[in-house]
Amino acid sequence: MSFTPRITQLRDGLSIPTVGLGTWQVTNKESMKVIVKDAIKAGYRHIDTATVYTNEDAIGDALQEVFSDSSYGVKRSDIWVTSKLSPSHQGYESTIKAVHNSLQKLKLEYLDMYLIHWPGTTNLDPQDPQLKINRKESWRALEELKEKKLLRAIGVSNYQISHLNEMKEYAKVLPYVNQCEFHPLLFTKQLVEHTQSLGIAFEAYSSLGEGNLVNGNYKFPVLDEIASKHGATVAQVLLCWGMQHGAIILPKSSSEPRLVQNFACQKFTLSESDMAAIDNISSTQTKRFCWDPTKIL
Repeated sequence: MSFTPRITQLRDGLSIPTVGLGTWQVTNKESMKVIVKDAIKAGYRHIDTATVYTNEDAIGDALQEVFSDSSYGVKRSDIWVTSKLSPSHQGYESTIKAVHNSLQKLKLEYLDMYLIHWPGTTNLDPQDPQLKINRKESWRALEELKEKKLLRAIGVSNYQISHLNEMKEYAKVLPYVNQCEFHPLLFTKQLVEHTQSLGIAFEAYSSLGEGNLVNGNYKFPVLDEIASKHGATVAQVLLCWGMQHGAIILPKSSSEPRLVQNFACQKFTLSESDMAAIDNISSTQTKRFCWDPTKIL
């Protein structure tokens, strides 16, 4: 590896690898195990999963094999592992149970970070006032589990500005991270800046637009031009763009060569004009590829 992997500083002296391995949509157990091992060989030290991904057990098995095999050269403290609360588990008691279930499946004594995956609750109307109560109770549970050192950091995902501001009313500890969809067709500059202004790190998912920004479904010549100039792939340019907006990124791939390529996005630095050109993509077209939290009360 001819570069030093980037690190993002969180509060309380915690450091999280800026480039993590996304694992959404990988549900085959053997495939997931291979991907985790290939990623760790490639240099990844950050793995992002969730209860709703239904792959925590496979990741846990892979990590145990990695930790027991000296050829990998890594131990538990070298790997940052994040999981997330299912929208169906919102609430105090169910959050406590969900975290313990994730720890059991991942075969870990603690999680580096645990996020509330969604501001809503399964089967509740998006405008139901109970949503805020559930978020508050889920957060109370996470704060307690952090105090017990079962979780090193706690955070949220898909929270909008209103959801973050509401937390000032009840949170003893503000989130360490807010993980949201973020790419040039969803350049949520105001949300990113507001998140960061609260001392909360911004974490991006779907940096490649669920693959649509690299597979030809959405074609932007400016991305090809910038990639060619840097001797990079379009995927690397998109990932670099996210990082240069201060985001932690979570690319995913089942291909070992692409895992290596994605991780190497850390070699590149885009110029101010490159960044401005990519920022400008959203001025003429916007697209959300994943779930939309903006209508959740």
